[in-house]
Formats: sequence, C-alpha cells, structure tokens
Amino acid sequence: MDAMSLDPKIAARLKRNADGLVAAIAQQYDTGEVLMLAWMNDEALHRTLTTGRATYWSRSRGEFWVKGDTSGHVQHVKSVALDCDGDTVLVKVDQVGAACHTGDRTCFDADRLEIALGQA
Repeated sequence: MDAMSLDPKIAARLKRNADGLVAAIAQQYDTGEVLMLAWMNDEALHRTLTTGRATYWSRSRGEFWVKGDTSGHVQHVKSVALDCDGDTVLVKVDQVGAACHTGDRTCFDADRLEIALGQA
C-alpha cells in the first residue's frame, strides 16, 4: 500500500458521489453538538486518519483544506466512523473556536426553520 493512500479496506466501503466525494459531518466529541458538513475524498480521509487534524476537500477551491490552518479554529480528531451505507463520514472532533466560516460556533445555528406541527 502506498504511504499516501487510503487503506483499501476503507476505500472499498466508501460510496462516493459523482465527484468522488463523501459527506463528512463534524461533531463535537463530548457534547454531541453538530458543527458542520463538509466533503472528503479518499486522500482527505486518509490525511484525517493519519494526522489527527480534520482535512476536507473544498469543492469551490478545488483543493484540500485543513480546518484551522488559516483561521486558527482547529478540529482535533477524536474518532472517525462510516455510516451504514458508506456514503457519510462522522468525524468527532474537539473544536477550538468557531467551526463555521461565519465565525459562529456551528454552521447550524443561524437559520432555524419553523416546524408546522399538527398541519397536514
């Protein structure tokens, strides 16, 4: 196995989208707080597993990004798991500072949607 490639047993379990990516959910390891959704390809997952720093694939920039390298808001990886279908990765992290690029702690606290309970 090449030193810079994902373990073939893990790679075989992944179900990638048409761009070769899987969704990656970052979650605070001790509170369960969902922090953000990003994307990983095989190399980003390999880097995450081997460095202990959350590494993602930026679809807009077309390059890898290690969370916190520019912002200082680092994600220290505590565990990584695949979902039952192999199309989503759960990355449990210890988040330093904000997870969202807007400066918020989580990407999911700014725009809560109303739920119409009891309506058909």
